[in-house]
Amino acid sequence: MKVCFATLLCFAFAIPAFSQVTPPNDTPSLKVGIVFFGNYTYTSSPKVEDANGKTVSPNSFDVTRAYLNFTGNVNHRIEYRITPDIARGTVIGATATLNNSLLYRIKYAYMQFDLDDWTSDWKQTWVRIGANPTPLVNWEEDVYRYRFQGTIFEERTGRLVSSDFGLSFHTSFPKDYGEIHTGVYNGEGYGNAEANSRKAIQTRVTVRPLATSPIMDARGLRFTGFYDWDHYVEKDERKRLVFQGLYEHPHLTAAVDWMDAHDQTNTTSPNIHGRGYSIWATPIFKEKSSGPELLLRWDHWMPDHSNEAAKQNTVIFGAAYWFPHQGAVTASLLADEEIVKFPGSGTSTQRRTAIHLLINY
Repeated sequence: MKVCFATLLCFAFAIPAFSQVTPPNDTPSLKVGIVFFGNYTYTSSPKVEDANGKTVSPNSFDVTRAYLNFTGNVNHRIEYRITPDIARGTVIGATATLNNSLLYRIKYAYMQFDLDDWTSDWKQTWVRIGANPTPLVNWEEDVYRYRFQGTIFEERTGRLVSSDFGLSFHTSFPKDYGEIHTGVYNGEGYGNAEANSRKAIQTRVTVRPLATSPIMDARGLRFTGFYDWDHYVEKDERKRLVFQGLYEHPHLTAAVDWMDAHDQTNTTSPNIHGRGYSIWATPIFKEKSSGPELLLRWDHWMPDHSNEAAKQNTVIFGAAYWFPHQGAVTASLLADEEIVKFPGSGTSTQRRTAIHLLINY
């Protein structure tokens, strides 16, 4: 009887320990981080004439991004982010003294409402409102990781932007089989005010078909479809369709992007049909974001599919060193060559050699 009584006591006192649920942390927080992109660029082609009429190769030190990231949460369901952006100003009139200066503007400013308390296996489910990331550009930049060298294909061609004012929704499929990010935006991008009564509907669907494969190397395969449905004014379309195949491996990240774009600025203008693709790879010699890597990229773009003379090809290749992580700090140094050719026209080839620096904290 003594043994049974002791057992019952142990069992009775053990029950609360196993049934206890840790309450969510609703303590408000604020974190401050920085993102810095700096570079030195030497342009060997085309050359220019200086004030004395001498032919020279332009070269300069520059800062292309200097973010201050303010992030945090009000409680475990409400998060926020405010990020000022730096840009070269083009100012006329009374404030023309600011022309070509580095000016700060809002890149991100949004509230995020997390819904994971109610969505079970559908994790990372949230709604954002404000100036928030558009579905494709930021997502690919996080995988590409070389935004500090230059923008990804879809943004470099001027057909998509990374942030816009609007309302968006995201959720991830159970067992990491993919995700959906969709939103309604002004369509003009974060650098411009709304210019018409139309809104852009942007949706990205990414699937990871082999997410639970017993072959670990196969799990890094992803396929993405993206569509941007918008208009400059009523019936004058501004549409983008993107397909991507992406593969991630501990020693290689590679992707192929294909984009189709339609732009008709008004009823009297032709519908310009642009089309192109980008192929890029980042061989990794040690481990991702730690040690030496290569950047290899080829872009082909025809801004007007009916005009062969408008096509352009871009080659980017470089060698990077990602410094070992110190806490939350990410730092990288990249030496690269960028060559832009215009084979259908007499436009001079552009050739730039650069050193790029990234600091992200």
